[in-house]
Amino acid sequence: MKIAVMGAGAVGCFFGALLAQAGHNVTLIGRPALVEAVRDGGLLLESGGERRHVPVLADTRPEAVAGAELLLFCVKSFDTEAAAVAIAPHIGADCSVWSLQNGIDNADRLARILDRPAVPVAVYAALEAPGAGYVRHKGGGKMVIGPSPRSEEFAALFAAAGIAARVAPDVASTLWTKLAVNCALNAISALAALPYGGLIGREGVDVLLKGILAECRTVAGAHGITLAPTLEDTVFGLGASMAEQYSSTAQDLARGRRTEIDDLNGAILRRAATRGLEAPLNQALWTLIKLRESVSKKG
Repeated sequence: MKIAVMGAGAVGCFFGALLAQAGHNVTLIGRPALVEAVRDGGLLLESGGERRHVPVLADTRPEAVAGAELLLFCVKSFDTEAAAVAIAPHIGADCSVWSLQNGIDNADRLARILDRPAVPVAVYAALEAPGAGYVRHKGGGKMVIGPSPRSEEFAALFAAAGIAARVAPDVASTLWTKLAVNCALNAISALAALPYGGLIGREGVDVLLKGILAECRTVAGAHGITLAPTLEDTVFGLGASMAEQYSSTAQDLARGRRTEIDDLNGAILRRAATRGLEAPLNQALWTLIKLRESVSKKG
């Protein structure tokens, strides 16, 4: 099957590599440095203590999505509209579009621009991109897929490639749960410059995490979403299961890149405002990350 990955960062490269290893025709669409690295030696995948070069196609042009039967849309949330406009003229009528992005509304934004359904997918994987054409898998690697006419078919395709995938009719609850986890850990990992294992159990941090999650739970409930009572256990469990993982926000700040904070803690703030609620802990984290971004830009 021909599969295109739009926005081939760590997430796109990881899943693209596994699908390519399973025999699918995968095209990664990303920055020139990625294309050059992949063309020279294939995509370098590090997982389970092993390294292997995976042959894949790579391109910088949005036209490269043409002919794909499945499109994995993996761009940063703040690039959703621009990337969608760029690929819209080149997507075939039979192409299924999946949003593998952080946040809770990217699939809706994508669908409005493409004028076709876009399937929301929640991804759970500890990943890093140490260099162009190089992705390091540190743990996890599962996905929860929203319903669509072909979701079950593609879930089986991913499973055959070694990816734990399941279809969930209540994917909105899954996306909100992931959002809450990201709101709790991402900004703190970035501000403290610590991996998850370095946060959990430190004096005062557990109280802070519980407070952030309580705010997320209240806002989610105001929007008709009930978060599982095990949410705190999920967050604290990451301190052990992904102890060495730095959040994507921490990785972005370390590289001087724009973060997705507006679609993480910022998303909670916007939705709290629509219900007349306040979320002061999320507000503080959002403000501090935005300050760090502004300092980085000046530097």
